[in-house]
Amino acid sequence: MVENKKLKGSTTPKIDGGKTKSIKSDDVKKIGMSTSRAKKIKHSYKVKDPENAILLKLKDGDVVIEMFEDAAPNHVKRIKELVRQGFYNGLKFHRVIDGFMAQTGCPYGTGTGGSGQKLKAEFNRNPHKRGTVSMARSSWPDSADSQFFICFADCPWLDGQYTVWGEVTSGMEYVDMIKKGNGANGEVSSPDEIVSMTVISDL
Repeated sequence: MVENKKLKGSTTPKIDGGKTKSIKSDDVKKIGMSTSRAKKIKHSYKVKDPENAILLKLKDGDVVIEMFEDAAPNHVKRIKELVRQGFYNGLKFHRVIDGFMAQTGCPYGTGTGGSGQKLKAEFNRNPHKRGTVSMARSSWPDSADSQFFICFADCPWLDGQYTVWGEVTSGMEYVDMIKKGNGANGEVSSPDEIVSMTVISDL
């Protein structure tokens, strides 16, 4: 587990999206779902706007992420595009730090890749708290691409420096169960994967 001083000290843990490389949509792993099961799942969650909510399936259970379209419209639009392409299906949680966050969205599972489309920062007033979903980036503010992270705990030192685009509203207990990293900077050996991501209105 990361020591508290690393979370509360003067040194801010870096959420690094790395260098962005592109991957063709044809190379993306896609996972299907039966129609009957999809309908059951769609009606089992109460979300404000199904078009701006995502069902994230993990090995231990289903997670619902409601997106902040008003606060980060371009990021939400791009995330939905990638989700609908099946981009995230099968991607690894390559960097996971206990007590801090779980990062995913790299097509190579190394933190060095992306979809090939950088996004202009949409920093907003939404805080980084337990369940917050925010974009990873390099030191350049407008370098976010496809990588994002989910906070395990409140991380106020990140506020205003990364684009918050959503919040886990159901299934955070399954996010807590994502395999943690023991390597340098949270690197995970044999990491957990995203089973699938789906826009709830598409179920």
